[in-house]
Amino acid sequence: MNFNDINSIKRNGFIGFRTVHELWSDKSCIPKIKGVYLIINPTSEKVEFINPGVGGFFKGKDPNVSISVLKSNHVENSQVVYIGKAGSLTGTATLNSRLGQYLRFGETKNVGHWGGRLIWQLKNHSELIFCWKPTPNDDPREIEKQLLSEYIKQFGVRPFANLTG
Repeated sequence: MNFNDINSIKRNGFIGFRTVHELWSDKSCIPKIKGVYLIINPTSEKVEFINPGVGGFFKGKDPNVSISVLKSNHVENSQVVYIGKAGSLTGTATLNSRLGQYLRFGETKNVGHWGGRLIWQLKNHSELIFCWKPTPNDDPREIEKQLLSEYIKQFGVRPFANLTG
């Protein structure tokens, strides 16, 4: 899959393609099923960082990192800034519940979604695009690993906000 081509991403089963701003208003379009998701920066060639960002202080921990850390994690020429998963073969999390947590974290709420927190230090965070791929018969953890592997083959490193994996 070409991570910089929306049509390629769609051909690989991703749907949704809603901005953070749209989802903050209404997340009912996000399915209540397990799956994987991508976060896309539509203005990836002109990236601006903010410190502090808008991420929540879960358990009192500061989610912000320095501008130099943000710059060192930035992946040139990549629109995808995060690859994530929701649920497992035995878990109860869904795309709706997991992305709901992620979005609330970005509204400065004290919510447990520490992974991917760097997106909330992008100046255009409300313009980021979320898309998702339901995986009702597959383990989202395995699909996420495959996507990360494909991404690393294409760019040589993990996506900007994937600090582990």
